[in-house]
Amino acid sequence: MSWIRRFWPKSLVGRLASVLVLAIAAVQLISSVIWMTQARFAEEQEVSRMAEHMALSMASTVKFFNSLPVKYRHIVLDQLRNMGGSRFFVSINKELILINDYPEKRIHHIVISEFNKVLRKELGKNQRIIVKFSDPDTLHVFNNDVLLTDLPPRWTHHSLLMKPLSPPILVTQIQVAENEWLYVAALIPHPSFISEREFLSTERLIFLGLMLVVLLLVSFWVVTWLAKPLERLSKAAEELGRDLEQPPLPEEGSQEMVKAAKAFNAMQYRLQRYIDDRARLFATISHDLKTPITRMRLRAEMLADDMQRERFCQDLADLDLMVKGALQCVKDTDIHENQVPIDIMAMLRRLKDDASMAGHEVSLIGNNCKMFIGKPLAIKRALTNLLDNAIAYGKRAEVSIIDSPQKLVITIRDFGPGLQLGDLEKVFEPYYRSQGNVSKSGIRGLGLGIVRSIARAHGGEIILKNHPEGGLIAELTLPRQ
Repeated sequence: MSWIRRFWPKSLVGRLASVLVLAIAAVQLISSVIWMTQARFAEEQEVSRMAEHMALSMASTVKFFNSLPVKYRHIVLDQLRNMGGSRFFVSINKELILINDYPEKRIHHIVISEFNKVLRKELGKNQRIIVKFSDPDTLHVFNNDVLLTDLPPRWTHHSLLMKPLSPPILVTQIQVAENEWLYVAALIPHPSFISEREFLSTERLIFLGLMLVVLLLVSFWVVTWLAKPLERLSKAAEELGRDLEQPPLPEEGSQEMVKAAKAFNAMQYRLQRYIDDRARLFATISHDLKTPITRMRLRAEMLADDMQRERFCQDLADLDLMVKGALQCVKDTDIHENQVPIDIMAMLRRLKDDASMAGHEVSLIGNNCKMFIGKPLAIKRALTNLLDNAIAYGKRAEVSIIDSPQKLVITIRDFGPGLQLGDLEKVFEPYYRSQGNVSKSGIRGLGLGIVRSIARAHGGEIILKNHPEGGLIAELTLPRQ
């Protein structure tokens, strides 16, 4: 079954088309087998009835010859030979003619069996009867020295020979007396004996092939037409992860696709409303918290105990920083920013220059890449957070970029102690701090979470891993549209 999975199409259109083609081919195969079976059965029935009729006629001929005086038999034989158009040859022989073996086919066996059954029934079971098929070119008559082809044309050309065809000849020899054999040679008047019959002829195979090709083209067109709304839905779902402000999906197509489009548009509307409500909620919280925080700070300054005053002020500063960090998170992951072409290399060079002016060592590896379609402020914030983390915990940073038609991969490595394996995923959680690491950024505890949100908003991903030689690697992957 593994080879089926290997060659089975991945797309829905390919799979539906393959299923239709296999179904059509199976139907054609089954119908052809049924037709051939019925045709062969009908042929066997027809040959059997014809053989029975000929055998009855031959039995009557034998009875007639037995009833004739011996001196009149040659007269009857001459009359039979001179009857143009008859398909048999009759003679009285003094010896049994040896018949060379002829390749026996299914219908040959039916004829021989039917002849033996009828003749023994009509002439008696003790009658010696030999029925065989012979090739006309090797058939002997009268005796074992005279060939059929040696006889005068008027005797055989109208009865047994059909040049250029060479159909097999049925030879029946019945012993009517001691050293006396009634010899009857006849052509079977059925198309299967006169010429080779093909149930699946070349013309029929060509017809089946053309019909299969036409059905394949039609089915592929129909499947493509039916799958187009689904492809549009898939594309809209992919774009939704990057920008919620996409136009609604057209509600058209089949009944199921209309329902799916309506459900998708309703989901998009609910997501937009949720994001808007979240932004308004954080803005309201920020506005409402600023006043009491300021009022508490003024009251804290009035405390007489210096230690208590310092602790109160530090707690209020932490609270103010957490509020600002939450608002900054909302701002940095804002989905309403329009997507425009971004020069990633130019943005990285500016961030490198800013870090160098601040006295930090940052190296940039990679060639110029094509413009990337994305949200510039969000991308800049993500790269800034990654560089800040690398510089804060690893002293210096090494940035490399790999561009391809499918995706853009930006790798930032620091030269610090790295992280424990259990912390590689937990550091994306809000306000999580690994042991021994204390964030020095202004939005501590949210930096990597913001980066992941921005990456996923663009359909990408961010992963962390330790470098074999020390330090941490942050790999940001952004798919190209």
